[in-house]
Amino acid sequence: MARSSAWTRSGGALFEAADESSVRASNAATLELLQQEVAACTRCGELAATRTQTVFGVGDSRARLCFMGEAPGADEDRLGEPFVGRGGQLLNKIIEACRLKREDVYILNMLKCRPPGNRNPLPDELANCRPFLERQLELIQPEYICCLGAVASQNLLGTTTPIGKLRGKLHAYRGAKVVCTFHPAYLLRNPAAKKDCWEDMKFLMRQLGVEL
Repeated sequence: MARSSAWTRSGGALFEAADESSVRASNAATLELLQQEVAACTRCGELAATRTQTVFGVGDSRARLCFMGEAPGADEDRLGEPFVGRGGQLLNKIIEACRLKREDVYILNMLKCRPPGNRNPLPDELANCRPFLERQLELIQPEYICCLGAVASQNLLGTTTPIGKLRGKLHAYRGAKVVCTFHPAYLLRNPAAKKDCWEDMKFLMRQLGVEL
């Protein structure tokens, strides 16, 4: 599908080189090669043993905007695509309300494997998957990253600040601007928070030059 120039941009060095603490980072030249590396990964023994498949990411590989959650759930593990369950359906509605389509953005998770029982990712699991995440973002080079939920927000930004205090402002990650909001799964459990999420989306889209 053809995309407007507002949502597809030429390559540019938006991201600084990873520091020496990220030496383990992948050198995969393309997302396709990186996806193959992820599919073969067994760094997290429990996740590798219990997953159906890895869940890499989906969308426009040159997107200006990425939506990032914490980890795949049962539906994502089964289908191999992020945000395809009830939370994904709500995310689709949020994206459409922002006058975008799912294929206009890129959707991914911090972890590429489902934690058993949908538990929160463990610190060592996030550390093991971090080189893949960093390389994935380096290859996409989004201008904006929307972190969905506390786990994604805190881990990407390297902070313990609560999600409530991360919302409503721009953060920085290697040349990209980061906006934090609630995870769709949280919104399903707490519908009253949808109003706050919508304010976050209006703030995000305003940065992108779109008034909602």
